[in-house]
Amino acid sequence: MRALWAVAFMTCAATPVAARDPLLRFPVDCTLGQDCFIQNYVDVDPSKGVADFTCGALSYDGHTGTDIALISDAAAAMGVNVTPAAPGIVRRLRDGMQDQFFESAFQHPEGQDCGNGVLIDHGGGWESQYCHLRMRSIAVEVGQRVGLQTVLGEIGMSGRTEFPHLHLSLRKDGRTVDPFNATSLTYCGDTEQTTLWDTSIPYRASGFVSAGFSSALPEYAAVKWGQAHNETLSTQAGALVLWAQLFGAQQDDTLRLTITGPQGAFFKHEEILDATQARAMQAAGRKLHAENTVVGDYRGEAALFRGKVEVDRISATTTLKTP
Repeated sequence: MRALWAVAFMTCAATPVAARDPLLRFPVDCTLGQDCFIQNYVDVDPSKGVADFTCGALSYDGHTGTDIALISDAAAAMGVNVTPAAPGIVRRLRDGMQDQFFESAFQHPEGQDCGNGVLIDHGGGWESQYCHLRMRSIAVEVGQRVGLQTVLGEIGMSGRTEFPHLHLSLRKDGRTVDPFNATSLTYCGDTEQTTLWDTSIPYRASGFVSAGFSSALPEYAAVKWGQAHNETLSTQAGALVLWAQLFGAQQDDTLRLTITGPQGAFFKHEEILDATQARAMQAAGRKLHAENTVVGDYRGEAALFRGKVEVDRISATTTLKTP
């Protein structure tokens, strides 16, 4: 997304890290790799191309922040707190913009891409911006001094966004700084990257968001919302389908879907992905009939490979029962 209080974007060259510069705390009440993940990093490619701080492709052209995404819309609807990345003073905020949980074609007002947001001044020319907060969740006021435990609001889907996430932008003297590599005049993939985070945050270029079972090809809206998985299915459901939602999938990656049941191997599917996608959902399964339908527990596994290297793996379980 483009920042609400946007300023000139600086690609790889950031302000040098000094003793007075902020040390950042992870700003979302979630566990990376479990119930949230980083969908996009700052784009450090000065051309029309795209590169994150590792020279990977987990960004998009002109992206000026870090997108911390939740695994489902339902998780955001339950409430996930956002806190400051560093202490400071609230300088600007916006609230009251509609979330898009149920509005796939909702049009946000022109110039309000950030949606509901908060801008914090950390002193020394540093500021951070928090976008896409949930409508009416903002819990601070302009002029308020905030600490690391202060709740700013909750992750929502306001502004220009297609999934619930926090867009965090960091700037020094009006210029974008990538918190994963804030060293001056370095470029993506540099071995001497300087992080501003107070703890190590592992880089995941691609992976799975969620997985589950259904009786037919699920609607992506149901997958995204978190309502596509069935913990039990009827033996008369018609089919047993394993689906998996991915982020950062690249063209020519290999996706393998397997299902095992009470009698061992039940289904296996493998395909080569034909496009690079920020988010994608793939599904495959087998029709149920008298000869292959056995009540009991079934386990599905989805594995993503890049060449011969396994990138990520996820599993799900369901139980077939007689009606």
